[in-house]
Amino acid sequence: LPLSLRMGKLSGRHLRKLPTPVCALSTLQKLYISGTGITELPDEIGGLQELRILALDFNKLEEVPETLCRLPHLTRLYLGSNRLFGLPAEFSQLKTLRCLWIENNRLKTLPSGLPRMKGLRGLWLYGNRFEEFPKPLLRMSQLHILDVDRNKLTEFPDLSHLRGLRLFSYDHNPVEAPPNVADTVFVVGEGAQEFLEAREERLQALRQQKELQSEAGLWVAGDYNS
Repeated sequence: LPLSLRMGKLSGRHLRKLPTPVCALSTLQKLYISGTGITELPDEIGGLQELRILALDFNKLEEVPETLCRLPHLTRLYLGSNRLFGLPAEFSQLKTLRCLWIENNRLKTLPSGLPRMKGLRGLWLYGNRFEEFPKPLLRMSQLHILDVDRNKLTEFPDLSHLRGLRLFSYDHNPVEAPPNVADTVFVVGEGAQEFLEAREERLQALRQQKELQSEAGLWVAGDYNS
């Protein structure tokens, strides 16, 4: 196997399952297994305790093993383009995870414990089967990027309390209007351009109003002092 002590590359090879000896390489920090056709992961993958990056996209995985959720240093996880219907409840144990790509799967719900993943900053959920906005996301104020493109969402709850959010993408959903988000969030989707233009006009008007009030205050102060 073309493996070094810190990085393993198996992407593009035709595998039915991940070779168990790979899971014995306890010093691995990066493991790429994209596009191999594997349908399941061995429980032994939990032995890769030093792993930081794990790429499992473009395979045929139907579930995530519980042992994967015990990787204490994992920061990036690529699970896109598989056959996942859900994530295990233990998934929230991935406390160090910062970016999760789980696009183009078959998800309809998310684990209720997901908000406990305080390190998570980017979450890509596009191309799944969400018909309702996942409630756990409403308690994830630490997220910076949230992508729910290409789902079946017909409406959004109020998202203005998600103060960490910087980019929210909702394109190709059957919604009638953009979501209500904080003024610091850039939105991408149907009607987003008009939404952003209207917001900028409103913010510009507020800035002008504050400037006028400030100037009026200075004028009054100057007149009083004279």
